Amino acid sequence: MNILILSCGTRNKIVQYVKRELAGGGRVIATDMSANAPALYEADRYYLVPRITEPGYMDLILDICRKERVDGVFSLIDPELSLLAEHEEEFSALGVTVIGSSYELCERTLDKWRMFEWLLAHGYACAKSYIDKDKFFKDVKAGRISYPVFVKPVRGSASIAISKAEDRETVELLFDHSDDLLIQEYLKGQEIGADCYIDMISGELISVFSKKKLVMRAGETDKGVSFKDPKLFKLVERFVKESGFRGQIDIDIFDCDGTYYISEVNPRFGGGYPHAYEAGVNHMKYIVRNLEGRVNEPQIGCYEEGIVMMKYNEIMIRREHI
Repeated sequence: MNILILSCGTRNKIVQYVKRELAGGGRVIATDMSANAPALYEADRYYLVPRITEPGYMDLILDICRKERVDGVFSLIDPELSLLAEHEEEFSALGVTVIGSSYELCERTLDKWRMFEWLLAHGYACAKSYIDKDKFFKDVKAGRISYPVFVKPVRGSASIAISKAEDRETVELLFDHSDDLLIQEYLKGQEIGADCYIDMISGELISVFSKKKLVMRAGETDKGVSFKDPKLFKLVERFVKESGFRGQIDIDIFDCDGTYYISEVNPRFGGGYPHAYEAGVNHMKYIVRNLEGRVNEPQIGCYEEGIVMMKYNEIMIRREHI
């Protein structure tokens, strides 16, 4: 069995975990646009590829699948998720399974406004959001929302270009200099991450690993501690059933005075997934079983509480090719 990991970047642990699960019974192939992406060199074989927006990019990926006899493929960056889903039939024709969710769901999660509208329509607690700044200013005046707020791109990931606005002047300034912005309520509560796996065959939620985020860095969990709450597990199960996600997803949640607010959803491995794996929550095993055509049995909450993850920097050295 051969698995292709796209846009691997610095996600060395993900490549290592998949290799460990295959245990010599298959190969991991990785791609990135940069020769200085360290995770490339963890793979059994790697390819340097152009940006995902370049013409012919997907043809190149499909060609790699043919050459390497790939069985399953997934990406580690948000913009590429929709691209994979859009070409799912072409992958399927080659015998390749796209490990991920549908195009519609990938697009919804990338668009914060659409995600907010869906959560609101389905009765989930979520941060008040606005794309009309005048409506936002009216709600401020009416006392329905207050500063500070976050101003962020409607479509974006990795906490890029997010600003905290303490007053009207800052909001006006940000909107004057950028298009397609969203104003979002500042949630005051404990930030939580939930790493989930939804079986690709049965569609059932198989695994949930939840952690309290203690320290964040560049949009990822830098330090966290595992915990369990049946109420949270039930919320995630309901969300998965109503939304229809498949494979690996990462959900950002806030605990505000005992109420769980769903903030964002990433239908991929989140930056904090190594915490789950090292605590014994092995989603690579579920992926491999699904690729073998086997359905996984639910293992929700099968981990210890109080397991702390602390990230630290590491380096990789390679000789530059001339």
